[in-house]
Amino acid sequence: MARGKPPPVLSLAPLEILLLLNSWYFAAYFVAEILFFIYKSLVLPYASANLALDLVMLFLYLGVEIIRIFFGSKGNLSQRKVPLTISLVLLGPSTIMAIYYLILQTYVLRLELTINAILLVFYVFELVLYIVGLMSFSSIIAAD
Repeated sequence: MARGKPPPVLSLAPLEILLLLNSWYFAAYFVAEILFFIYKSLVLPYASANLALDLVMLFLYLGVEIIRIFFGSKGNLSQRKVPLTISLVLLGPSTIMAIYYLILQTYVLRLELTINAILLVFYVFELVLYIVGLMSFSSIIAAD
């Protein structure tokens, strides 16, 4: 029985930690945005059509973010390029939605500027780590 070397572990611990932190941060972000919408609908003259559009987009954003974090974690831990690439592709719509809530929604509160800017910083760091992870996973496939 010949024993070969075990395959190297290339999953990125910083990416996994960042995805975990991002999942918790996004949960808090989602609750905060719901509370902000309640506040804005009570205090500001918010058109009901605009409020409905912003809320529907927030729930779509939640779905995209859950899928993105799931595939990012799955791809990182299993050292597979396809789930990590899916997560990288879904980072685009997530970034667009964060920018929408940063500057394009009907009313933007200062606190929303802060929490969306923090979310975009998470996305930049994840983008860098996704690229590093894809390059390292490609190198193990090329070495086989």
